[in-house]
Amino acid sequence: GKHRIVIPCLGHFKEEYEKVSKLYMNNKIRTTRYTLLNFLPRNLFEQFHRVANLYFLFLVVLNWVPLVEAFQKEITMLPLVGVLTIIAVKDGLEDYSRYKMDKQINNLVTKVYSR
Repeated sequence: GKHRIVIPCLGHFKEEYEKVSKLYMNNKIRTTRYTLLNFLPRNLFEQFHRVANLYFLFLVVLNWVPLVEAFQKEITMLPLVGVLTIIAVKDGLEDYSRYKMDKQINNLVTKVYSR
């Protein structure tokens, strides 16, 4: 398999490195954006930063007002829910592939050379 080689060059910063390194548990790589607990709220937060999604949300809210109601309330929600669902699935799959790549990189055998 592949190996990573890490060569530390501490020099006169060795004491400082030892103090700082005690604060960290490990050096695993994590490039994923989401966890299982924060996927839905964080994904919705990111999606509603897009102007088009805010526009469709405005139409949905406006359609709940009885004086302005143009369509059935459920029909107005369909485009927004469809787009949000498709983008959430795409983001979830991309994040899962990042998770698998991180796991593969973190499980590589590493050699550390020190003086």
